[in-house]
Parts: sequence; C-alpha cells; structure tokens
Amino acid sequence: MHPLTPKPSSWFVRRSSRSSDWPVPALMAAKATGNHRISVVIPAHNEERTIADVVLTLRGELMEQVSLIDELVVIDSDSTDATSSIAASAGAEVYAASDIVTDLAPLRGKGEALWKSLFVTSGDIIVFMDADLTLWGPHFVTGLLGPLLDSTDIRLVKGFYDRVSAHPGRPTGTDGGRVTELVARPLLNLWWPDLAGLVQPLAGEWAVRRSLMESIRVPVGYGVELATVLDAYAIFGLDAIAQVDLGARAHEHQSTQDLALMAAELLAVADRRRPDRAWTEPTDQLLQYTRSADGQDVLPAARPIPLAERPAAASVPAYGKSAVLS
Repeated sequence: MHPLTPKPSSWFVRRSSRSSDWPVPALMAAKATGNHRISVVIPAHNEERTIADVVLTLRGELMEQVSLIDELVVIDSDSTDATSSIAASAGAEVYAASDIVTDLAPLRGKGEALWKSLFVTSGDIIVFMDADLTLWGPHFVTGLLGPLLDSTDIRLVKGFYDRVSAHPGRPTGTDGGRVTELVARPLLNLWWPDLAGLVQPLAGEWAVRRSLMESIRVPVGYGVELATVLDAYAIFGLDAIAQVDLGARAHEHQSTQDLALMAAELLAVADRRRPDRAWTEPTDQLLQYTRSADGQDVLPAARPIPLAERPAAASVPAYGKSAVLS
C-alpha cells in the first residue's frame, strides 16, 4: 500500500462483505433459526419497462424455488403507465400509495412510498429495491439479507456496486453518482466522519429491521436513504450498520437540474440531523435558471423542495391495523 493511501477503517473491515459471502442455504437456516419474516418492497413510478423482470426474477428464485422471501410488494406512486397491472400480473402484491393511510393528506415521493409500505407489510426484516433495475440479480436481495440474518446487532445494510451506464461508452465505477460525490459524501466526511466508510450511502438497494424503520421520521422524497443512515447511526451507533458489495447495476442519468433538487433536499435532511445545530426551517424553494426559447433571456424558475417528513410509523394510530383503502 502506498504510504499516502489511507488504510480501511476497522469498521470497514468488520462490516463490509460481498454478496457471494451469503449463500442461500445458510440464509434459509438463519431465517428459520431466528423465526424471521422477510418483506421485499419495490417503490415504483412509471417503470413498466423493467418492473416485470424485477418481480418475476425475485418471485421465481426467492419465493418459489426457495421460500426466502415471504412478501413481495410493489408500492405504486401515481404511475400513469401500466406499472401497476404489469407488477400484479408478474406476481407482486400491488398497492397504490394514495390508498394507504387515507386519513393523512397524500404526499409524493420515494420516501412516502417506503413509509407507507410499513402499513401493508408484516416482515420483521424489509429489503428495499428500486424498480428500474437492469444488470442485476437475486443476489441483491440475498446479499443485503446476509448481515441482518447473521447478527442481531446489525440494524441497517446498504448495498454498493459498480454503476454501469445504460448508455454505451460512458464510464463504469464505484462512485455513487453526482449527488453522492458532490453532496452526500462531503457531508458525511465533514460532519459524520465515522460514516465516511459507506461506499454508496444513497444506494436505493438496502435492508433494514422493521424495529428501526418504524421508529424514525421518514422524509417523503429522495432524502429517505440519507436520513435512515444518519438516524441508525445516532440511535444505535456505527456497528449497527453494514454494507455489501452487490457487483454492478445499470443506471440512467438524470438532468443536472433534477439532481440539484435532490441535493437541496439532502442538505435539509442532513441539517435537521446535525446534533450541534438548532433547527430552523429552510426556504422551501430552489431557484434555478433556464434560457428563453429564443435564447435571448435568462429566466428564473422556482421549484419546491420536498421538505416534509412523515412521523415514526409506530406513532400513527393506523399502524398495526388495516391501513389500505378498501
């Protein structure tokens, strides 16, 4: 090792593994020993192109060939395409996010879907998977389950992988994308240096114990992953978190302006959770700029920043009861 190359932290060595370290027979034995129930939740918005493959693969290999997964649930977030019907035909339990906990005003976002999934699932361990996966496999689920089934001390497991571009010719690497590298990673290194060992803190593939997820506030948008990491660390400490190398997955690039909105949300989520800062409500709009159609003028455009957070699910009266609109 080069003398200027930092050595991996002891946490990185203890709590990092590969998906291949967790074979299915060992997971099945650990599941039985611990009497666990496992739910896989897929939040989806207009993902008709990929949702069938995700559902069919997981159902076929981890529910029918072996009974590792007990529930396979898709939370449809206001899709305007055939995502819902395709997911149901493939064998998933499908719920519209707007039909869950209907006594609360509906909000939109990924975190909203994950929070509402707590009301329609029963697993003590929950695996969250993105609906737009390509270049992936069921080892995503088995890898994420491994540390949780192996040790009761683990509360949260984050996945990481090489991000292979869906567009030929673009580079491959373990970087977590532009928002991770320009916002989340600097935030963690500056204010939560213990968490700097997380390779991809914003990865959409992760697993968590229900007892943790039901006890924390959940941002309704893309801040849900960062919030869960920070809250798990604050409540249980660094050794409650693990990470697993899942190999590779393909991804689509988003526009810089859309990423800026995500970045603003992450900054608000992080600032709320800094123990040394008194929280003051930030502005709820991000001002961006575009050129006019004729190219002569620069025009301002204000976009709302998703700042809302749902309360801990366990504090909601509907939790533990039927929370779906019949």
